[in-house]
Amino acid sequence: MPDLTLWGLFVVASLVLLLTPGPAVLFIVARSVQQGRTAGLVSVVGIHLGTIVHIAAAAVGLSALIVSSALAFAIVKYLGAAYLIWMGIRTLMAKDVSPDLPVLPAEPLHRAFRDGFVVNVFNPKTAIFFLAFLPQFVDPMRGAVHWQILILGLTFMVLGMMSDAVFALVAGAVGDFLRRSRRFQRLLRWFSGTSFIGLGATAALTTNK
Repeated sequence: MPDLTLWGLFVVASLVLLLTPGPAVLFIVARSVQQGRTAGLVSVVGIHLGTIVHIAAAAVGLSALIVSSALAFAIVKYLGAAYLIWMGIRTLMAKDVSPDLPVLPAEPLHRAFRDGFVVNVFNPKTAIFFLAFLPQFVDPMRGAVHWQILILGLTFMVLGMMSDAVFALVAGAVGDFLRRSRRFQRLLRWFSGTSFIGLGATAALTTNK
C-alpha cells in the first residue's frame, strides 16, 4: 500500500492533470455533443478500460519496454496516430443530420466504446505518463512496487472516469440545444475532424524522449 501522504499528493496531482483538457477530453466532448450524453459516457468507459491496459503494463514493466525500445514505441505511436487520423477523415466526410429528425446516435454505442478504448490503448503519451508520473509516488520501502503502481493506477482511473463523466454530461446537455443547428453541425464536424487529424499528427511526431 502506498504511503497515505504520497497517495494524497497523487490524488491532487492527478486531478490537476485530468481537469486539463487533452486528447481524451476532446474525444469525449466531441462524442457527447455529436451523439448525446449516453455515447459520451460509453466513450468514457472505453477510454478507461484502455487505461487498465496501461496500468497492467506499468505494473509488470512493459511501459518501460515500450519507451526504451524504438521499434515497440514506433509501432504503438504510428498505430495510434493512424487511427486518430482515420477518425478525423471519417468525421469530415460525414453528412449533416437533418434538424427536423429526432436526435439519434450517429453510430452504434459499441463503436463509441471501441473508439475510446483503441484511442487510449494506442496512445504513447499514456504509456509515458504511467512510466514517468507514477514512480514519483512509489516508495520501495513500503513493499512490492507493482502493487503500489496498481493501486495508484486504479486511483487515477477512477478519478478519470468521474472527471470525464462530468465533461460528457455537460457537453451532452449543451449538444441537446446545438445539435439541431446545421451551421453548428458543420462547424463541429470541421472542428472534430481537424482536431482528430491534428492529434494523430502530433502523436506521430511524439518521441520517446
